[in-house]
This record gives sequence, C-alpha cells and structure tokens, in this order.
Amino acid sequence: MGSFSKGRVQNGRAAGVSVQAGASSFPLFLLRLGGWEYTEPEAGIRNGNPGFLMTNRLIGPLLLAMSGLCACSSRPGQKPTPAKALPAARGQGIAAGAKKVNPKDGLTYLWIPPGTFTMGCSPEDLECEGGEKPAHEVTLTKGFWMGQTPVTKGAWKPYAQATGKAMPPEKILQWTVNAVDGNDSLPVVAVTWDEAAGYCGWAGMRLPSEAQWEYAARAGTTGARYGNLDEIAWYADNSGRLLIDSTAIWNTDAANYGQRLFDNGNGPKPVGQKLPNAYGLYDMLGNVAQWTTDWYDERYYQTSEKQDPSGPPGGTLRALRGGSWSFDPRLVRVSARLSDVPPGKRGINFGLRCVGE
Repeated sequence: MGSFSKGRVQNGRAAGVSVQAGASSFPLFLLRLGGWEYTEPEAGIRNGNPGFLMTNRLIGPLLLAMSGLCACSSRPGQKPTPAKALPAARGQGIAAGAKKVNPKDGLTYLWIPPGTFTMGCSPEDLECEGGEKPAHEVTLTKGFWMGQTPVTKGAWKPYAQATGKAMPPEKILQWTVNAVDGNDSLPVVAVTWDEAAGYCGWAGMRLPSEAQWEYAARAGTTGARYGNLDEIAWYADNSGRLLIDSTAIWNTDAANYGQRLFDNGNGPKPVGQKLPNAYGLYDMLGNVAQWTTDWYDERYYQTSEKQDPSGPPGGTLRALRGGSWSFDPRLVRVSARLSDVPPGKRGINFGLRCVGE
C-alpha cells in the first residue's frame, strides 16, 4: 500500500502530513497550495525518491491561447496586448524559425536565435511567487534547437526499443497514460528527470536550462502568457469533456479536486493542437510540465548570472516549467517555476522537450 502526503510548499519544498490510501481510496490530490505525493514502497528510484509526485503546481489550469505576437499578462477572457517584434537572429547564420527533423527521434526541432530578455515575474503579473523574483535581464549568447512539441509517446518508443528501457508506467492513480497501443501523438508523461535526460542524450540533445526554456516560451513577448490561454494551452478548465472553473473548484472543494478532474475526463492531449507561440513552438504552456536541466533554488534569481545562466551548482530539487493539463490558470504562466520536485519523482503531468546546439 502506498500513501498520499499533503504538503504546503515552503522555500520550494513540499512538507506535510501523510494520509494512507487503500486500493479503492482516492483522497485529496494535486492541491494547488499543497502537493500530493504518491509513494510506492519498493520503487527504488534515484536518490531514494521513488513513486509518483503530484505537486501543488501540477494542477489544472485552463486553455488560453494566442494568435501571433501578444504580450499577455491576461487572465482568461482578457484581450491580449501587442508585443514587441521577435528578437532578430544573429550569429551562427541560422534564421529564426528554421526547422530540422532529428533522425533519432523523428521530431521536428526549431531554431531559437540568441538574444536578451527579461526573465522572471512579468510586468503587472500579480500572481508571481517568490522564486520568480526579482525580474532580471538575461542574455543568451548562442542560439539553440528546441523541440517544436513536447516529446511524444511515438518518439519515446524507438528510444525504449534502442536502449532496452521500459516505457514509463501506463497506470498512475486512476489515469491510464502511456498506453503502448494508444495515440502516439500524446505526450509521454510520468518520466523522471533521469529518464528525461537520458532520452534527450540518446537523441543527441539535452534538457533546456530554465533560461532557455523561458526565453523560447516568451518568444519576444513580455507578459505572463504569450497569448490567450484558452487558445494556446490545455489546462484544467479545458482539458476534460466539459469546460470547468478549476479555480472555483480549488477554492471551494479542494479535497475533491483530483476526483472531479478524473470524473470530467481531464488528461493530456495530443501535441500541437493549440496555437503556437511566435517561434512556432506548441504547448510551451499547458498539457505537460517540462523538465529542465537546472537545480532549483528559490533565491537563485538574486545572484544568477546575466549571461547564459545554467542554474545553481547543485541541490536536491529540479525545476519544471510550463504548467499542465491539471493546473488552474494561476500556475500556467511563462515565469512560473514548478519547484518542489525531487528528480526521482514521476508525475502524471511530467513531460519533456529537448534542446541542442
């Protein structure tokens, strides 16, 4: 028997009380202000951190979207505001938006040019947390290739076959995911940080830094989102059979939040269905939270490098970005850092995309 533990995030960590869960029990889950972690006793994953993690930031927000260039600090229903033009490509002689197909995993990668941007809490964004501050200027001196979509089940299969590794688990809590005979355009989920890094290495790529991820997600925009949320992202409001108000559910019925998502059929969606950002990247917000290569330190932005930051030199937690199909809107923002995640954890909303030079 495993257990669920509820924890309020404190300085990037989840800590709290445990509640036993029997075979037919489905207690509190994925709470926005307190993570729920399911631990299997004999999983034996890296650093003694087995099991599946559902963190406070892996909760379901709504679909919002963009069309073209917009710098949205918008809430659902607000009108996007125009953004500045994309940073011009310079150096390395590759045009922004150039495409190539990786022969190893068959996925399309887009060229993201070098440039300077403001990283962290967006102007007029009132939902930022401490780890997103202070906003600070960052320069990326080299461009990079980034997966146009999160890594799919179809791309993971040849990796599993070539390396002899198993597919990630098909069943997590009540959800069936990663089914071998299912839709190959669904994002692969429930992967640990090590598995994500291993996949990217096999594909001749690597996980992005937090700075690379946020720079690519913003794509020249300066708001909390790069477009209208419902048009660009799958989140809790729109990733089920019926549209729901996940914020209201969280605020009034948090104990049943996960069950209500399950009953509504919420879950990950095939990649590339929503509008892309100005770089042509799909699902940078919503659908699956994406592992980065960085260790997490809530105070890192206070001392981080201004040029090509690569994150703290060490730590116990890794950062994920982008929100997911189970998040409420507050957590689906380009500066949001999903922080309380040991690298050996599996989340039903944990996915990845790779980058390379």
